[in-house]
Amino acid sequence: MAYIHRTNGTATNELIWTLSMWVKQSDPDLGAMLAGAAGATNTPEFSITGADVLQFWTASATAYLATTAKYQDPAAWRHIVIAVDTTQVSASDRIKMYVNGEEPVLTTSTYPSASYNSELNKSGEVIEIGKTGPVALNGVLSHVHFIDGIQYTASTFGETDATSGIWKIKTSPTVTYGNNGFFLKMEDRTNLDLDSSPNAHTMTTSGTLVATYDTPSNNF
Repeated sequence: MAYIHRTNGTATNELIWTLSMWVKQSDPDLGAMLAGAAGATNTPEFSITGADVLQFWTASATAYLATTAKYQDPAAWRHIVIAVDTTQVSASDRIKMYVNGEEPVLTTSTYPSASYNSELNKSGEVIEIGKTGPVALNGVLSHVHFIDGIQYTASTFGETDATSGIWKIKTSPTVTYGNNGFFLKMEDRTNLDLDSSPNAHTMTTSGTLVATYDTPSNNF
């Protein structure tokens, strides 16, 4: 089991955060564990399930979003974003999910109450990338951005190619990371957990990460 983790410092705003990542599943039947928090009471889980749907879930399904679409192609890189701001007045604005720049149709949409703390950005909590609970990611990650204090849309991190019409990566997006934010490019094959954000946080890797030349811009 290999994943990256860090203990959060004092958050800019625990209730507002964005996670953007490019993901390629190795075996869709096994799902893809994207992110979670090690000791959180609300046990936030962001994943592509074994049933191939993208979901964000917290304890007792207080917050629970799941897509109608199924993500099953092991040859495809996908840009996946979850953006949370539970200070929003409208419940449906408190959690947003995006796949390749678009908001997917949801088969389940249970939005949390105002000012609900999902605890992924909670001060002192351990955020885990590539793992939820006891299960690690089955796949490859690239260009992982975690933003503390701002709810960004997917277009902050990606854009449609004018020639091909394909959703593509913005390699250097203009963002404000906040206190707990980080940027894992995963380009340095000798230091895959390097934080390339201005925060330069020290990240920890458990297990052995395996470098690959397979990237969103160079799909093998």
